[in-house]
Amino acid sequence: MKGVNFLKIDVIGDVHGCLDELQALFLKLGYIRTNNMFLHPDGRIPVFVGDITDRGPNSIAVIELVYNMVINNKTGYYVPGNHCNKLYRYFLGNKVQQKNGLETTVQEFQSLSPKGQEKIRNAFIILYEQSPLYLVLQEANTVIAHAGIREDYIGRTDKKVETFVLYGDITGKFHPDGRPVRRDWAQFYKGEKWIVYGHTPVKEPRIINKTINIDTGCVFGNKLTAFRLPEEKIVTVPSKQPLIEEKFTTFD
Repeated sequence: MKGVNFLKIDVIGDVHGCLDELQALFLKLGYIRTNNMFLHPDGRIPVFVGDITDRGPNSIAVIELVYNMVINNKTGYYVPGNHCNKLYRYFLGNKVQQKNGLETTVQEFQSLSPKGQEKIRNAFIILYEQSPLYLVLQEANTVIAHAGIREDYIGRTDKKVETFVLYGDITGKFHPDGRPVRRDWAQFYKGEKWIVYGHTPVKEPRIINKTINIDTGCVFGNKLTAFRLPEEKIVTVPSKQPLIEEKFTTFD
């Protein structure tokens, strides 16, 4: 992206196949739809914070849109989430359990023609492999990582960091409903860069220290959120999905 002004970015929270809401958010942010992608007249750059698929109604179409913007036209950026990682492994032919939302994407995928399947599989593999584990934008003084990142991990891409970025600061323990127990790493962040992340659904964007969680649970019926920099402005659109209250995390 030669010549791009990284001072103007719009980080978009977990889409999870919610195509209608993503399109509505782009329009609210001032983007213009052109040839199956969205461009901003001021040259703003969208960054997808991972988990673009699973659970929602239109995961395949979201893959096509993100691939078109990030790979074909180089007008956006994407970092993978844990759901992206699982779908990537599925497309590679690895044995993965089709649950926790992957089954919805697989069902959509299997309804395609063999040629359509090959196109989507190849597109997603390229998108995943050509995107960074997390994105450091020095000009915007920002790090974008799906589940967040500790300050001392920035600059590293080893397995420990990969696990943290995809799954959060997991303890190895689980809640009664099967969700992993995670440490609240954001409480201890003291860095100067913004850390923009998603992964853990919250009713409202959670700002603590210089971190912001923008996964506002669109696929669980709440809203889809973007965080604009350098304005530090939050923009949301309501979800069209049914509300599932128990999916949201609250913090004391």
